[in-house]
Amino acid sequence: MRKIALLLATISLLVSCNKDKYVVTGTIKGIENGKNVFLEKQDEMGQLKAVDTVQVKDGKFTFEGKAVEPEIHLVQVDGTQGKVAFILENGDITMVINKDSIMNTKVSGTYNNDELTSYKKSGEQIQKKMMKFQDDNMAKMTEAQEKKDTVVINSLRAEYIKFQEDFAKQSDAYVASHPKAFISALIIEGMFNQMTPDVKKIEEYYNKLDKSLQTTKPGKSIKTKLDQMKNPTVAPQAPAMPQAPAQAKWGKTGKKAPDFSAKSPDGKLISLKESLGKVTLLDFWASWCGPCRRENPNVVALYNEFHSKGLNIIGVSLDEDLSKWKDAIAKDKITWIQVSNLKGWQDPIAKQYEVEQIPTTFLLDANGKFIARDLFGEELKAKIQELLGSK
Repeated sequence: MRKIALLLATISLLVSCNKDKYVVTGTIKGIENGKNVFLEKQDEMGQLKAVDTVQVKDGKFTFEGKAVEPEIHLVQVDGTQGKVAFILENGDITMVINKDSIMNTKVSGTYNNDELTSYKKSGEQIQKKMMKFQDDNMAKMTEAQEKKDTVVINSLRAEYIKFQEDFAKQSDAYVASHPKAFISALIIEGMFNQMTPDVKKIEEYYNKLDKSLQTTKPGKSIKTKLDQMKNPTVAPQAPAMPQAPAQAKWGKTGKKAPDFSAKSPDGKLISLKESLGKVTLLDFWASWCGPCRRENPNVVALYNEFHSKGLNIIGVSLDEDLSKWKDAIAKDKITWIQVSNLKGWQDPIAKQYEVEQIPTTFLLDANGKFIARDLFGEELKAKIQELLGSK
């Protein structure tokens, strides 16, 4: 009996989850042996860099190591489009990747990755309703814009904004009920990006976070920003997660935007300098970027309403696949200028503007000088109305 008990205990130890290290096991069919798989993260300057590289063997790959704390990482499979975002933490993490649809990768095995999957699924439900609303009302919106029927236009926009409010409510509800989830810290940190951050709400959420999360990089970043906003006279301390250099260098009001040239979908070379309007929106996006695609209907409406008054838009795509880029342009009914070098995150224009996330937007005046950065939805419309006047 003792031997059986000892045997069972030994087996239990062998099959138990890794607690002192991470083991990321990925399965991807249809990829030949020897293809590189890169594990990436942002460095201190906000640039993506590979921290480990393994090769595919028999449709599988494995990363092993030790994580000091939970942190967002990306997996890139050579020869496929898109990256798998997940939370690297100690434990057994499993990925089932569809090489033709990286965005549908299933990640599971640890608490934070299971929570990330659950959170994304909740958001997808709102997104599906929003996409259905867009499909059902696209013709109605187009007709209203042609007739300049502001009553219908404003009514449809008001309904659309409700979906954005649903996303915000989802995030608030999640943070309030998941004080131990790493994604809660990320959501709270993201609240500082709002036009007017609700400092009181952010502080309440931060104080309810588990102590283990308050000591992570995003946790320390939240505390630093709270201290600075509550007491502006305090000299800023070095943040745990440095601001991306783009925030400091590009987008500063009055500075001249650097010129660039790239090819349109039909191969024509187009420059920024030759494409400026009275007001120009420089929009960094990609066909595989969900938030970008969700924002496109808003941009289409803005272009239709204000192009005749001097609004030009230049889309810079971080795509790598020409056909997928063209398909997204057609599906989203994009009619403004589009350029791309088809190099993904290695796009030289994105590097020139130090863009580290998409969507990212820059608003320029007639001389190509920066007016504002990262305005979306109603905020973007209000600024354009201010600059060009409403119809």
